[in-house]
Amino acid sequence: MRLYGLLLLSLTFWKSHSVFKIPLNIFAGKFNASVQLDLRPLQKNEAAAKSGLSLASDPAGIVNFLDMINNLKGDSGRGYYMQMIIGTPGQTLNILVDTGSSNFAVAAAAHPYITHYFNRALSSTYQSTERAVAVKYTQGEWEGELGTDLITIPEGPSGAITINIAAILTSEGFFLPGINWQGILGLAYPLLARPDPSVEPFFNSVVRQTGIPDVFSLQMCGAGVPASTTGDPAGGSLIMGGVEPTLHRGPIWYTPVLEEWYYQVEVLKLEVGDQNLNLDCKEYNSDKAIVDSGTTLLRLPANVFTAVVDTIMQTSLIDDFSAGFFDGTKLACWMRGESPWRFFPKVSIYLRGTNTSQSFRITILPQVRIVP
Repeated sequence: MRLYGLLLLSLTFWKSHSVFKIPLNIFAGKFNASVQLDLRPLQKNEAAAKSGLSLASDPAGIVNFLDMINNLKGDSGRGYYMQMIIGTPGQTLNILVDTGSSNFAVAAAAHPYITHYFNRALSSTYQSTERAVAVKYTQGEWEGELGTDLITIPEGPSGAITINIAAILTSEGFFLPGINWQGILGLAYPLLARPDPSVEPFFNSVVRQTGIPDVFSLQMCGAGVPASTTGDPAGGSLIMGGVEPTLHRGPIWYTPVLEEWYYQVEVLKLEVGDQNLNLDCKEYNSDKAIVDSGTTLLRLPANVFTAVVDTIMQTSLIDDFSAGFFDGTKLACWMRGESPWRFFPKVSIYLRGTNTSQSFRITILPQVRIVP
């Protein structure tokens, strides 16, 4: 499985005691680290080209990327989800998109923080495998049973697909106040699937049954915009089968996946402003660095977090900047209408390119790493 075109994702560094809330925005680096993906199964849609859209679709009509644009709702504070129809007759649920896990799981029992759930008894196509399953995340966990059923994605590949479904019967810290989703779509590799890798993940089933290319691209919008319970969600797009050219500018940049379980990558260095932290590469990657769309946090190892905070304090334009601001014990205040972003430096993360001698940088502006 290839994760293509990472936009506005979060990097998660485990074994951490401190947290930055940082949705990420990708900026092109100095080197073009692109590799060639085989997208020969795709062809240009002439009608879309005439309308000014560079739309890719496959000859069989299974993939129409234009239909998938803006198929995600949500925000950088509470996650991004898409609508799916499960079972026969169909039951509509919102499903959180998560590249940090591999199980497709839906609420199958009532919970105080969700409005509805998947009723297995009402679906004539649901089949239980009579296997128990449990998954623990960085935050929250659930237990349930495995089964299979049909799903359709209104803004995704056409047709019904048979997938493995974990029916969530009990959970702790998984469903949270204010969310608008009732399940989770794990997009990582089979090695993370529970209770064992024989449980085929959702996207693997989609590729096998529809014949689309084994590529998806993910765009999540709204970084730096405060989460709100009112108004339209910021949203984004999950393009299954390739990349929609109208959703990005310039070339696409790549970083190798070091091991196919999480999307584990290699961080080469961090800069605060123009100052290199000069830590050993092992510090940044202890014990793994992963790309995870299911969290809104940038989690740093304790030593790296301390170095980042110290450097921000040294390079900020605020006199006597309090360390309490970073551990959550003190607030920083400004006059209404005043923008504080100019007081803080940018933070840059460098990832290895597909050529080991190359790299590119993700620059994180203050307004997307500091939550008002």
